[in-house]
Amino acid sequence: MIDTPIAARESIRIPVTGMTCAACQARVQSALAREPGVSNASVNLMMESAAVTFDPAVTNADRIVAAVRATGYGAELPATDTSPFLEQEARDRSQRTELRVMTSKAIVSFAIGALAMLLPMLTMRSAALALPYLLLVLTASVMAWAGRHFYVNAWNALKHHSADMDTLIAAGTGAAFLYSVVATFAPGFFVSHGVAPNLYYEAVIIIIALVLTGNVFEARAKRSTSTALRSLVELQPVSARVVRGEQEVDVPVASVIPGDVLLVRAGERIPVDGEIVSGASAIDESMLTGESMPVEKGAGDRVIGATINRTGVFRYRATTLGADSTLARIVRLMRDAQSSRAPIQALADRVSEIFVPVVISLSIATFAIWFVAIHLSGALPATAAVRAFAAAVAVLIIACPCAMGLAVPTAVMVATGRGAEYGILIKGGEALQRTGDLTTVVLDKTGTITEGVPTVTDVIVSPGSARDADELLRLVASLESESAHPLAAAIVKHAEARGLVRESIQSSELIVGRGVTGVVGTSALAVGNAALMADWSVSTAPLAVQAGALAGNGKTVVYVTIDGALAGALAIADPIRATSRDAIARLRTMGLAVVMLTGDDERTAQAIARDAGVERVVAGVRPEGKVAEIARLQREGAVVAMVGDGINDAPALAQADIGMAMGGGAAIATEAAEIVLMRSDLTAVTQAIALSRRTMRTMKQNLFWAFIYNVIGIPIAAGVLYPAFGVLLTPVIASAAMAFSSVSVVANSLRLKRARLS
Repeated sequence: MIDTPIAARESIRIPVTGMTCAACQARVQSALAREPGVSNASVNLMMESAAVTFDPAVTNADRIVAAVRATGYGAELPATDTSPFLEQEARDRSQRTELRVMTSKAIVSFAIGALAMLLPMLTMRSAALALPYLLLVLTASVMAWAGRHFYVNAWNALKHHSADMDTLIAAGTGAAFLYSVVATFAPGFFVSHGVAPNLYYEAVIIIIALVLTGNVFEARAKRSTSTALRSLVELQPVSARVVRGEQEVDVPVASVIPGDVLLVRAGERIPVDGEIVSGASAIDESMLTGESMPVEKGAGDRVIGATINRTGVFRYRATTLGADSTLARIVRLMRDAQSSRAPIQALADRVSEIFVPVVISLSIATFAIWFVAIHLSGALPATAAVRAFAAAVAVLIIACPCAMGLAVPTAVMVATGRGAEYGILIKGGEALQRTGDLTTVVLDKTGTITEGVPTVTDVIVSPGSARDADELLRLVASLESESAHPLAAAIVKHAEARGLVRESIQSSELIVGRGVTGVVGTSALAVGNAALMADWSVSTAPLAVQAGALAGNGKTVVYVTIDGALAGALAIADPIRATSRDAIARLRTMGLAVVMLTGDDERTAQAIARDAGVERVVAGVRPEGKVAEIARLQREGAVVAMVGDGINDAPALAQADIGMAMGGGAAIATEAAEIVLMRSDLTAVTQAIALSRRTMRTMKQNLFWAFIYNVIGIPIAAGVLYPAFGVLLTPVIASAAMAFSSVSVVANSLRLKRARLS
């Protein structure tokens, strides 16, 4: 594949039809990889799609579609005006139809197969001569209707000089059918060689029925693995209550436009994204964050479509809609993640590309060895041919590589869905796999370990002051109410939370780098740092011990004078999140090194790190310094995850092996990250890593069983156990075993739906 500058690349997701196994997937993958201008291609058997990144100066979407079609599979350009919701609904309809058709074909085939097995026992002697012809008609009907796609796909593969699972099924059942046709119309040929003219019609029908049964389980698996995605789509409300003048009008959600004012009552699902203009409520955002506790929201707060209004009534103004909405972006992100490939998939692809030709060669060799061995034992050539033929067909049938094609994609689909239930959005199989290889987790401080919002933690009254803490806080909040400084906002918010009523300001003056002075009511105030106190000739010695202890804990101390005398001090800090300590402790228990990177000063950073349980701190670094530190860790051999939420974290998120962005952070950070944590909680980091490790174990188990099944099954089908134990698989038993292998791999992946990540 050609490497092109990122700015020159475009991406497209193409539906691919006709793929039935890992060999099909590998063939399309190879064709796209060879296409000039394609920098990355990810073909997914379960999602029946190909995600392709290409250089538009070299190739285009039409050529890419043509490259897929040239492999013998169907492909169409995706509709440009279709929303993720409509795409998923269409996919669900297609899956329901596929499941219904496959189930019908499997049931009817089994019924006809049972009839074909019973007819010889029920047919009267006078009708016995007509029985072979009746079985021929029944078998041909099943092959033409229920099994038609096997033969069509095999023929298309042959025309393109390739082979896949359908080639094996078509070759095995086709050979059995042709053998039976000869025995039907020319039984004397077999009799003349001392061999009974055995018919394999019922075996052909049962083999098709068993393979179709495996397809039914696979179709069910596709629906089961995309349950989380389907559930998200179903959250989209059908209608919205729009306020038009004095009236409330129910309209389809698709009719809502930006700027419309909507009314939402308690218990209703919020139709679209927007901003509250009046009223307040507690919003259940568990579908985004995985957190069950509702979030209190009021005027000016953002609400997200598909979340649930639990208590009050409010009006809000619609903002982002349709494909740009939060829910649509999540659906698109999950769909793309489930369509992507984990690097471990390459192992299955390499095997699958050569697997079918090797199996056909083994089948031919099996026939030759059996024929020679039986003939040398004194049997007639026809007798040897019959026995050799059965063994060769069993090899073809048991070797179908369905399980290898399902081993990785099913695990990726279930894992990304399970992650979404915890508020963890993983951008693809590669990110999922690499997360399991992490050795070091680098944490930003502000907004990641801490809340990211300054908060008043202590209000201290000077010894001998006539004012209490509330009075001190009320006066300071009054003076700071007109300031835009973050520390001022923290003081005002704290006073409001305590229900303190501010007093009118007579005058105020901002002193840059020092603080603020002014008159509140009849009191003259100075609020600021020690330098401002020195300017006013006010000694801070009475509070020196307490202030030193607060500063040592990473808190900012703001002194207050009233009418020229030291009245007290306020301590302001960005508090550590309630869950950060436990999450960091768990990361260390998981064997990961934890590093904190921050632009804050060394003393504050060390205090926060000590309280949070982080041993290694790099303080005073700018964005480029964060990138350099991560690069240094990588040069030392560490596999690094960066966790952050701000614009300044975006370069470091991109540099890291895995970037994890807090969902409440800047949009540029979430774009740069491979994993988006929809709740601002470091516990989600531990859960993402636990999910990755669990998923990698599942993938390896799946591949092991898929490979070992064929490694053991093919020799048994070929007859290696026959000389010693008399064990020989019939084609029917081989087809049942092949179906079971696919079911076992899918069932193992579905265990991830119940994985506990905490």
